[in-house]
Amino acid sequence: MITGGAGFIGARLAAALCDRCHVTVFDNFNPQAHDAVPQTRMRLSRHGIDVITGDIRDPRELGAAVARTRPDVIYHLAAETGTGQSFFKPAHYTDVNVMGTAHLIEAVRRHVPDLPRIILAGSRSVYGEGSCRDAAGRPAIAVERRQDDLARGLFQPRDRFGAALTPVPTDATCPVAPASVYASTKLMQEYLLTQAFWGTPTQVGILRLQNVYGPGQSINNPYTGVLSIFCRQIAEGRVLDIYEDGQITRDFVLVDDVVRAFVLMAEVTTPPQEVVDIGAGQGTTILAVARTLLTCMGAPADRYAVTGAFRPGDIRHAVADISRAAALLGWAPQVPLSDGLARLAAWSRDQLRAPAAASG
Repeated sequence: MITGGAGFIGARLAAALCDRCHVTVFDNFNPQAHDAVPQTRMRLSRHGIDVITGDIRDPRELGAAVARTRPDVIYHLAAETGTGQSFFKPAHYTDVNVMGTAHLIEAVRRHVPDLPRIILAGSRSVYGEGSCRDAAGRPAIAVERRQDDLARGLFQPRDRFGAALTPVPTDATCPVAPASVYASTKLMQEYLLTQAFWGTPTQVGILRLQNVYGPGQSINNPYTGVLSIFCRQIAEGRVLDIYEDGQITRDFVLVDDVVRAFVLMAEVTTPPQEVVDIGAGQGTTILAVARTLLTCMGAPADRYAVTGAFRPGDIRHAVADISRAAALLGWAPQVPLSDGLARLAAWSRDQLRAPAAASG
């Protein structure tokens, strides 16, 4: 059973699993996150996947789905995403991400108390700025970036004394320090699952995902991944607004690679007790990826503006240390960013061309 199983990652995961086992997805088909609901339902149905429409905030709907399915594995992907939106909707994000997870735990206890395994789609956002080193090369803790520093163009992570730090790849040995409402709710999901199933037959596996992208990601949701937002803006002939100084770094990992990691988490004899970080293992600046997408979509490569603007809760650098994924799951990303961006650009052009063709 996959909560959020009709979403960007969930639908691909369901399709990847359907040859191995019977799959049921539970999803509320929120219009903000789902662009083509009839097509998604049809695609899932063609794969022989059962679809249950319901809201994870409703314990009766969720309980009925768990009771009907009695799964061996639950993938918990249902969540509100988006750092920026969470700042304005803290109650909603808490309701969906935290209370929804609590409802899932209670449904499992009531209907499948011997559930073998539950796997969470976690988020690298729980690290905040993540691992850093000081000028002497020693591990150092970055504090949340201050608004007045950002307003003055001081974007680099700093320690509590104000000294600039150098980011390095992050893994689960890094202390958590969520810097947004979204990140805090994702960390609470991890705490709830590991604490609620302590001492039970249920094994808990957690993948902390970096920036997942690829064909199928909503191009209409203003709070979805930055790459799909850029694709829509490029297709509309708009100038891309690049925040801060353009040197914000993200670890972009293709959705197909992420799905493989989820499949492996169900197939290993015992899921890793440690959190596993999933990403490409290398960072790319937002400015660089914007230029690449502009070229891929046939737009002028200079159709962007570095604005200096910033958002509450944004972090400066995000790069995963994926050595644990290799050691514990035998997983490594297979698709280079250049190939993945080309796929995303081609898919986005087709999607944005389709309404015009239909209306013509």
